[in-house]
Amino acid sequence: MPLLKTKVMDSLQIQSSTPLFPDIPTLPVCETPLPLTLTDANKGIEAQKASTPTSKDTIRTSLKASTIDGLFAAVFSISTTGILLSNFLVELDASPMVFGMLSSIPMLVNLIQPLGAVISERTTSRFWYSMWTYGTSRLVWLMLPLAIIGFNLGFIDNKQLMTLTLSIILITNLLGGLGNASWLSWLAMIVPRRLRGRYFGIRNSVSSLTNLVCVPLAGLFVSKWSGGAIQGYGIVLLVGILFGVISLLCQHFKIDINPQQQNSQFPIPSPQHPTPHSPIPSPHSPFQEILKDSNFLVFLAYFSFWMFAVNLSTPFFNLYMLQNLKLDVSWVTLYSSLQAAANLLMMILWGRLADKIGNRPVLFIIGILVAITPLLWLGTSNSELGVWLWLPLLHIFLGGTLAGLDLCNNNLQLGVAAIKNQSAYFAIAAAASGVSGAIGTTIGGFIAQNPAWGGLTTLFIISSVFRLFSLTPLFFVQEGRGLSFKNVAQKLRERVFMFSAVFARTARD
Repeated sequence: MPLLKTKVMDSLQIQSSTPLFPDIPTLPVCETPLPLTLTDANKGIEAQKASTPTSKDTIRTSLKASTIDGLFAAVFSISTTGILLSNFLVELDASPMVFGMLSSIPMLVNLIQPLGAVISERTTSRFWYSMWTYGTSRLVWLMLPLAIIGFNLGFIDNKQLMTLTLSIILITNLLGGLGNASWLSWLAMIVPRRLRGRYFGIRNSVSSLTNLVCVPLAGLFVSKWSGGAIQGYGIVLLVGILFGVISLLCQHFKIDINPQQQNSQFPIPSPQHPTPHSPIPSPHSPFQEILKDSNFLVFLAYFSFWMFAVNLSTPFFNLYMLQNLKLDVSWVTLYSSLQAAANLLMMILWGRLADKIGNRPVLFIIGILVAITPLLWLGTSNSELGVWLWLPLLHIFLGGTLAGLDLCNNNLQLGVAAIKNQSAYFAIAAAASGVSGAIGTTIGGFIAQNPAWGGLTTLFIISSVFRLFSLTPLFFVQEGRGLSFKNVAQKLRERVFMFSAVFARTARD
């Protein structure tokens, strides 16, 4: 899931008319040395062995700790992904194929997520499993600042440094792939279903605000550092690693979950299993049961096709600005700041709307807007009009739409997955979408660097067409909550009619 955010503002406050975590019900956990299995409050399903309730304050503390974790993790991600890493590779004279690999590696390694899900389900603590996978992953990045020192001293050349960078990206993403499904399952158990849109909207907004402040500062630091952009990036990376470690420490304050206990409960059904009190027989493998879940498979088809369509062109937007338009990195980070600011402002709005009408209708509306985005890049240039108007407006548009897209895709995935063997659901989704996204990036890379095939112009047009077609399976996904497309269209017509009547009356007066 790519980080495309940065921002410039003197001060920005997030205000809400209601508290962040209202009316959180008491959730039961099993009486063991660790506070264990949470059930979804909205479904009202009691844990079989529940005896000691988890207080509302404990849940609130967990949600706040998760939000602070997201804040520090955002700083780490700024230094290890996105525009700063792209600019670092540009300074090393990286080719478009290297940028294709940079984007495809995180997606291809998602194939390891099913293995990570199996391993995590055999542990007794989501917290310690997260520390083992993500802690190791983030410490591996320490090799790169040391290599940059060696590069500045002349011990290694740019090709060796580039190879080492890609190797570190591969290793850290493999470790992250082992932990991702378990971490998402952990968070899904903590956040009550009816608060997911609002909570993840606020959590992502906090991350966006962090990007808004930090990315332009980091980009300015790198471009102005007296020792050069490569050396400046090494310093920023060291700071990012420190913040990444702090983010992991925040997870200590989240209520822990024992996967063994979680899987012993009756699964909360997906929409095609409407009887919550009837246990589903355990198959020989959790993956066998998942492959019988037709609703999840339809979601999988949508998500995989969408990732393919998006990654045909998205990885090459930054390269296009840095290499084709020859913009300075400080300009690119400024645009990313505008994008993150729009993301921040729209995230909570999309979250509230998703809680009200459901994730599917929001995804369909936003998906159409995101589908035309590659075509808008065809109008960019390094002229004054392009630099001062077109590119800023394009990034604001991107930030506002991607905010809802990422949020609702995540929430829809949480909604269609059953509680039992939940991490296996997330792992399969990540593996399938990762492979399709990597294929899209690879094909996009070949087209982008081959003028005979039309280059970026052809690539952007193809990507737009595929994005539109990939929305089709959304019509058949059963979310189990929210409004149908028909109801949303009806309410929209009512609002338009009401607005037209008011406008006509005002015009007559």
